[in-house]
Amino acid sequence: MSLKNDAWIRRMAREHGMIEPFVEGQVRQGVISYGLSSYGYDIRVADEFKIFTNVHTTVVDPKAFDPRSMVDFKGEVCVIPPNSFVLARSVEYIRVPRDVLVICIGKSTYARCGIIVNVTPLEPEWEGYITIEISNTTPLPAKIYANEGIAQLVFLQADEVCEVSYADKKGKYQGQRGIVLPKVDPS
Repeated sequence: MSLKNDAWIRRMAREHGMIEPFVEGQVRQGVISYGLSSYGYDIRVADEFKIFTNVHTTVVDPKAFDPRSMVDFKGEVCVIPPNSFVLARSVEYIRVPRDVLVICIGKSTYARCGIIVNVTPLEPEWEGYITIEISNTTPLPAKIYANEGIAQLVFLQADEVCEVSYADKKGKYQGQRGIVLPKVDPS
């Protein structure tokens, strides 16, 4: 397995639509950086958010998630309540090659403020907008800036293709278009 560099990422984005839209270099001036970096790609967060709320005093259950525990918000700045979190989605649509595993990790600018992005693997042949989990671990409200960097994708290419890809097993989050809430495959 090998870590892929900017030249490989650029080629895969151009020739195979791996990242759309694709930003050729890193945008940094006045924003939390995004775009192509040396060994990864910094994705942006879109302006759509689902903010956790306890209005209905529901129990968080990944097997029976109650959408009433979240409030929809659209805007350029999302404020995450103290000790809470939001779901968001990436601006970029991602198509993972069959011989690649992508790791999505949070950016240090947010981490230094106590804002944590859940580490998420993107399996071979997964595609869609990434649903991003953003936690505010502080006792204070925290801002997230839409259309700016939120996480970095790191690309690991295997020596061989996998036997069963995410597309082959018809993964439940395949092709997601918006913020997708947790779901469990029916038995």
